[in-house]
Amino acid sequence: MITACKSAHPADTQESDRAELWFSSVPELKALNVSNAEIGELQKAHDAGLTDPSSVALIKLARSHQKPFADGEGVAELLSAGSSEQTVLELARLNQLGPWAGQAEALRLVGLSDKLILAVAQRRSQGLSVLSGEKLGELKNTGASEAAILDLIQKGETDQQASQYIALRERAAGGHGFVYQGRARKKTQ
Repeated sequence: MITACKSAHPADTQESDRAELWFSSVPELKALNVSNAEIGELQKAHDAGLTDPSSVALIKLARSHQKPFADGEGVAELLSAGSSEQTVLELARLNQLGPWAGQAEALRLVGLSDKLILAVAQRRSQGLSVLSGEKLGELKNTGASEAAILDLIQKGETDQQASQYIALRERAAGGHGFVYQGRARKKTQ
């Protein structure tokens, strides 16, 4: 029974030590009454490259949405997928982290830019129709330009309309699922 008590004590001390370390290096966090759980979430994001000023901004955004910050893993995954801190902060401002962060990460991994991800997030935050992640990935795979995809997003096109666009692109490419990108020129020496 004594060993059980001793094993619980170091975890509590470790959390307190971690919180004190954060509070000493980022004093603004103490004024925001950041909990140990939030410190743990911030640590996940910080380990993926989130800066201290952005950590403070995320806590403030969570407070503005009247909820604790619990999106450290999502932030870490977005940063690891290549999204910028500014994109992460904008997603938080739009209240589009949480469960949607995984889909945003997947969109980033298929090669969609932060600009396109933010366009989707903006429409989602307004309750407007938006193309599914699967359809956005298909558009990217057919070689649709960023401008074309952005136009489809901003127009509020449906997945069915995007499928028609994809079919037109595939027909133009000779009926197969890839787009001809031109031939490479042979180098002459």
